[in-house]
Amino acid sequence: MRIIYIHQYYKTPEEGGAVRSYHLAKGLVDAGHEVEMITGGANNGYDQRWIEGVKVHYLPVHYDQKFGFFKRILSFLSYVRQAKKLIKKLPRPDVLYVTSTPLTTGLLGLWAKKSLAIPYIFEVRDLWPQAPIETGAIRNPLLKRSLFSLEKKIYQHALSLVALSPGIADHLRKVTPIQKIHLIPNFSDLDQFFPMEKRADLLQKYELNNSLTVAYTGALGKVNAVEELLDLAEKAKKCGKDWQFLIMGSGSHEARLREIAAEKLLTQVHFIPFGSKEKVNEVLSLADLAWISFAHLPVLKTNSPNKFFDALAAGKAILVNHKGWVYDLVKTHQLGISCLPTKIDSAFAKLEKLELDPAELAIMGENSRKLAEQYFTKELAISHLSKVIDPSNTAPDSEDEFIILTG
Repeated sequence: MRIIYIHQYYKTPEEGGAVRSYHLAKGLVDAGHEVEMITGGANNGYDQRWIEGVKVHYLPVHYDQKFGFFKRILSFLSYVRQAKKLIKKLPRPDVLYVTSTPLTTGLLGLWAKKSLAIPYIFEVRDLWPQAPIETGAIRNPLLKRSLFSLEKKIYQHALSLVALSPGIADHLRKVTPIQKIHLIPNFSDLDQFFPMEKRADLLQKYELNNSLTVAYTGALGKVNAVEELLDLAEKAKKCGKDWQFLIMGSGSHEARLREIAAEKLLTQVHFIPFGSKEKVNEVLSLADLAWISFAHLPVLKTNSPNKFFDALAAGKAILVNHKGWVYDLVKTHQLGISCLPTKIDSAFAKLEKLELDPAELAIMGENSRKLAEQYFTKELAISHLSKVIDPSNTAPDSEDEFIILTG
């Protein structure tokens, strides 16, 4: 089949960030499909490259998480406008595979179906417009109604929908009960990420010691709640602990996080520049636990964060700050502990015990890797997507196994 893959934020492992689309597109090519990716880039003009058998079209649409609300909207709409022009020039595809966010990518699916009679499959990574509404970015009642109407229309007109978590799948069923919904969570790259010992040369490289270490590797935005990791670091300092806290990433709140750490003299907090997946695995190798956090909004409980699946593959114990699907997995499969903001003292006491019991930490890490190997490999995700893409494939969906995962 000829597939045009729509993803405004396509990244390769060398670039770092979310690489789900890189692996899925490559997997579809390996399965015999022809895939062209349409994405945005920071270049001043159009560019194209062949990446792992995928023809990637880079449109000159700059986007940065530090953009304000209206600048983001302009970026989203510019991408849609330029992608329409490009699609009309390309050989006709059998299907569009459209991934959010933002929700505006769905406009391409609606347009292609109406104007070109090309069906589309819509992948829902995050719940829009719920997320910007709950964070306060969208407040106008008229705009809210308009976006909810657009959301429903995009879902209803899709050939089928792909959800990244059970919570997202539940939401989709409420919005469009008769639509076919497939569950394909984010996944662990077991080749890129793997358990590593704390190496003396790497400890020296990052100017660290061998004490208990917690690492965060991901976006540093408003919704990521990394300031709660600084709260934990502050408590550790007050209690005389030599624990270390690593923060690797970039985003709109990075400067503020650095200010807080400096104001509170949190010298045990180390900021590490955003880097490739190889660098992320290197940083995770220095940690005993991986910090997985989001702001405490209902919509964020449905998230399927890449950093969590990277940590599973790296064999890390998990420290999670919020309730939701990830929290349930951590509890059910004994992957680590929770550190809810109202129960930081309890979490701290558990960390003190783990500090003295490296064997228990090792078991948690082993549980993480086992879970990744059994349920969250990229090969499994690619296999599921191949069934979704090929309408002649009548194999049953695999959603039940992911629901059972959390008891």
